[in-house]
Amino acid sequence: MKSYDLITPEGTRDLLFDECVARKEAEDKLRAVFTAHGYSEVITPALEFYDVFNNKTRSFRQEDMYKLTDGKGRLMVMRPDSTMPIARIVATRLRDGVFPLKLFCSQNIYRCNPKMAGRDDEFMQSGVEIIGGDEKRSDLEALSLAAQVLNSCSSDDVRLEIGDNTFYKLLLEKLDDDEETVRSLIESKNTPDLTQFIKENVDSNPEKRRYSEILLQLPDLFGGAEVFDKAEKLFAGTALSDRLTELKETFDALRKLEAEDKITVDLGLVNKAEYYTGIVFRGYIEEYGQAVLSGGRYDTLIGSFGADDMPAVGFAVNVNAIAAANLRSNRSTKARHAEVLVFAADEDLIDGISHCTKLISKGISAEFSTCPTLDAAMEYAKANKIGRIDIIDKEKNEQPVTMTL
Repeated sequence: MKSYDLITPEGTRDLLFDECVARKEAEDKLRAVFTAHGYSEVITPALEFYDVFNNKTRSFRQEDMYKLTDGKGRLMVMRPDSTMPIARIVATRLRDGVFPLKLFCSQNIYRCNPKMAGRDDEFMQSGVEIIGGDEKRSDLEALSLAAQVLNSCSSDDVRLEIGDNTFYKLLLEKLDDDEETVRSLIESKNTPDLTQFIKENVDSNPEKRRYSEILLQLPDLFGGAEVFDKAEKLFAGTALSDRLTELKETFDALRKLEAEDKITVDLGLVNKAEYYTGIVFRGYIEEYGQAVLSGGRYDTLIGSFGADDMPAVGFAVNVNAIAAANLRSNRSTKARHAEVLVFAADEDLIDGISHCTKLISKGISAEFSTCPTLDAAMEYAKANKIGRIDIIDKEKNEQPVTMTL
C-alpha cells in the first residue's frame, strides 16, 4: 500500500517563513480596513452540518464539499463558504439584534476543486456582510469597500467588475433551460457552444426566441459605460430594463468614488453560488491571474434558515492569493530572525535565558542559542543574518560579551 506521509493532499500546501508573514500581513491589513469602517468580527466552526449548505433554497454542490461524519453518524462538511454560516448565525443567535448588522470574518475555507485547476482546496478568506439596511446604500458601501480593499492590497493596476444575477435568472425563467449548463457557458464566455445549446433547446416561440437572442449577447456585454447604451437597446420592452437602470445608477456612483478606469461592468457576470439575487461583483489585481475578491447581494438566504427574509450583501477576499501576489512583487515583509543571538556556556544556561528575557523587555528581539558550541552558534548567526551575539560565560567574564558579526 502506498504511503502518503511525506506529502500534502492535492489542493493543499505547507506555508513557510516568508509565506506565513505575507499571509498574516494581508489578513491584518484587511482586518484594519474592516474594523475602521465599523464591522464586528464573527468566527464560525470549520465543521458544519451538511444541511447548512444543502437544501431546496440554498445549494452548494456536493462534489465541491469535503464531507465526513460525526460520532453520531450525522453528515458533516468542512466549511466551503462563510456566507451561509453567517446567515445561520443571523437567523438564530442574532435574530433579535440591532439592524443593520455589519459583520466580518477571517477564516479558512475548504473546497474540492478539479485537480490541475490551479486553485487551492484550503485557503483563508476575509470578508464582510451587511445584513439589513437600504439596498441602494448597502450595495454602494459594499462596492466602495471592495474597491478600497483592492487598492490597499496592490499598488499596481486593480479592477472591480460589477454585474447583476437578475439578468441571468430572469432570462432562464423565460427560457426554462438547463441553468447549470447555461451558467457555465456564460461564465466562460463560450459563445459558440452557448449558441448551439440555445438552438437545440429553444423552440419557435417568438418570446423565447427574443430572450434567447438577449442571452446569446449577454457574455459580450462588458467594458465601460458604453455597455449600458448597448444593453438599453437590447433590453427595451423587457423585464430587464428597470434593473439595468438601477445597475447603471450604482455604476455611475461608484465611478465618482473610484478612478473610472478601475471600474468596469460585465452583464454576463454570474456566480456559482446560487443564493445571489442581485448585484454581483469580482475584484482583480495585476499580479494574480484569477479573481481575488467576489461577492454580491443575497436577499433570500437568511429567510431559508427560518427567519424572515432580510436584505443582505457582502464579499470575500482570497487572503492566500493576495499574499502570493505580494510575495511575487516583493511588497511583503521578509521573515526575520532575532536581532541578537545569546550563547551561554554549559554552566550558565539559566543566565543565558534570563539575558534573553531582559533584552526582550527592552524591545530587542533575542534568540537563545541551542547550538552546542560557540563556533556553531556563530555559523548559525551568519547563515540567518543575525548581526550580534551575546556570550554568557561567567568563568571567563562576569558580564555578557557582545560580538558583532
